[in-house]
Amino acid sequence: MDILSKSDLVKIHDYLWEIPQSFRKDMRVPARIYASEHMLDELFKDRSLWQLVNLTTLPGIYKYALVMPDVHEGYGAPIGGVFAIKTQGGEGIISPGAVGYDVNCGIRLLRSNLTFSEAKDKIPQLTQAIYKEVPSGVGESGWLKLHNTELDKVLETGVEYMLENDWATESDKEFCESNGKLGNVKAETVSDKAKSRGRDQLGTIGAGNHFVEVQRVDEIFDEQAAQTLGLFKDQITILIHCGSRGLGHQVATDYIRIMDNHLGEYGIKLVDRELACAPLNSVQGKNYFSAMSAAANFAWANRQLITYEVRKAWGSVFGRGPSTVGSELELVYDLAHNICKKELYDDVELLVHRKGATRAFPIGNKEIPEIYAKTCGQPVLIPGSMGTASYVLVGTEQAMSESFGSNPHGAGRTMSRTKAKNIINGKELQQELGKKGIFIQAGSFSGLAEEAPQAYKDIELVVNVVHQAGIAQKVARLKPVGVMKG
Repeated sequence: MDILSKSDLVKIHDYLWEIPQSFRKDMRVPARIYASEHMLDELFKDRSLWQLVNLTTLPGIYKYALVMPDVHEGYGAPIGGVFAIKTQGGEGIISPGAVGYDVNCGIRLLRSNLTFSEAKDKIPQLTQAIYKEVPSGVGESGWLKLHNTELDKVLETGVEYMLENDWATESDKEFCESNGKLGNVKAETVSDKAKSRGRDQLGTIGAGNHFVEVQRVDEIFDEQAAQTLGLFKDQITILIHCGSRGLGHQVATDYIRIMDNHLGEYGIKLVDRELACAPLNSVQGKNYFSAMSAAANFAWANRQLITYEVRKAWGSVFGRGPSTVGSELELVYDLAHNICKKELYDDVELLVHRKGATRAFPIGNKEIPEIYAKTCGQPVLIPGSMGTASYVLVGTEQAMSESFGSNPHGAGRTMSRTKAKNIINGKELQQELGKKGIFIQAGSFSGLAEEAPQAYKDIELVVNVVHQAGIAQKVARLKPVGVMKG
């Protein structure tokens, strides 16, 4: 195996580096890395850059593969990885490992009309109320139990099902990526096992790095964009991070196995079996694309039902506004960061795989809400750790020309969960964050230790890279004041 080192990188500019196609004979295209020079050394401590190079060997890959500054090692493909496959010509593939196990793990931002000074005394009560309303933890069930026909409808319609049952508003649908629904879904492409795992998990966040976080707007960088997004200094906002739960995990498990078993039929030779794939126009490729889309719809419905629960908690604490209408908590935006979608670049239709990366479309794009398309571009939500900050940015034209309209999805881990639990005391962490004015409600101290700020990269460095590189522009910084974790 060739050894990749810093000397192999070609500098494009201060925040973008390239591994040339000549580095390895099986590379079909170059590989690109968004990072500052200061961050580069860390990237050689795991297999993430090697996994990036492996992506460039996939049939039908277009232009280059790239990783975001929050990159770290994942299953087959690096987390923070983005690449595009040509849909025409017959050689393009689709890979479940390059989407990830938590299909449409994503992020959603709600805004309130209260300031921190108005809500400060009730933050602990609000966090506890959210913890009570939103089920959390490994394998945790929700209050909604779906029959087969109801679950199939969720898989095929996403947020539309929530709207039909008064758990969402028209505004919620409008301000959700793809309006909370990918089309051309056949519910039968999702296995019975996957359905059984998801049947009672809508409205739940699970565990790991998933959360509901109460925040205050700490700083505004772009007043005009912030005004369009309904954000103002010292405002209370709520960030929701979760995905498709056990259903999405099983979809990935099922199709990785299926595609691995059929590789020989298509003459596909992989450098890593974790990148098991199938031609997009094959039976296996079409079925996975449908099942992945169904899991994505399930995830959007999940975050919507959590929004309904958060609104109930909000109403119980502040006694304001009908919880079902959400007049007190409005959706700024919801976007996915483990997904693949057909998009147009250079007048070429491409299947863009994003694993731990978010969409970042600019002003004028028809895929985003009209008010954002006319004024500021698509909101890009990048959460940090529970002890630092999260950012709201907007997409740019440069992202469309350089990064397939993509941005980072978070700070990115630097420490394994096992290591974090071994060196960090969860109870002491809770006390330490409490002294900083961050109220924590968690299911376990060990789970809290896994997600300690020390286990993540510096969110300021990650955001600075994409801002300076011009693939997103900073709008606002949000600081946590109440955190609810599984």
